[in-house]
Amino acid sequence: MNARSTATLVADTGRGNEAAILNAALDAFGTKGFNGASMRDVARGAGTSLSNLYNYFGSKSALLAEVLRHANDELATRLHAAVADAGDDAAPRMREAVRAYVRFLVEHQVAMVVSTNEVRYLTGPDRERLVAGRDATQAIFEEIVAQGVTSGEFRTPFPADAARAVLTGLGAVAGWYRPDGRLSRGQLAEQQARYALALLETALPH
Repeated sequence: MNARSTATLVADTGRGNEAAILNAALDAFGTKGFNGASMRDVARGAGTSLSNLYNYFGSKSALLAEVLRHANDELATRLHAAVADAGDDAAPRMREAVRAYVRFLVEHQVAMVVSTNEVRYLTGPDRERLVAGRDATQAIFEEIVAQGVTSGEFRTPFPADAARAVLTGLGAVAGWYRPDGRLSRGQLAEQQARYALALLETALPH
């Protein structure tokens, strides 16, 4: 993970060592994967004892679920804010949603990679809650695409598939982005926004 961008995902939660534990868990999962990381690794990274760690989280899967919940909640918050500030038209709303997604991705690349690679280890209610959160995030993009098709801003005849394709493309960026790459963060955000609008067959203004 040394070549990937990192930033603290979880701010102080007001519950003692919880934030430190969650950030240490993200680092461990990002470095070693879910199966390779141990609760002892997380405790060591958080600067706490193993017994204290279990006071907060009873299992490694509970840790993973909480880390991914924080990531999805923060992403959704940023998307809603960006779309709300973009005005009423679909094209600028999509542009700003994509830019916000990319900004989150480059700041929290490890979280995005862990979310993609390790989610398969979640089962039961933990997985159901995460899927519901992801569906809500996807719905932001689907609503913008549907609006744009209705208004004539987007000419794609496949709105649902196009929305998924935009998100799939954005998610893939986490796998190849490098902080020392040729594009700055702002350039990358603009590039991906242009790709999304082109995929949606955005009508050019007269």
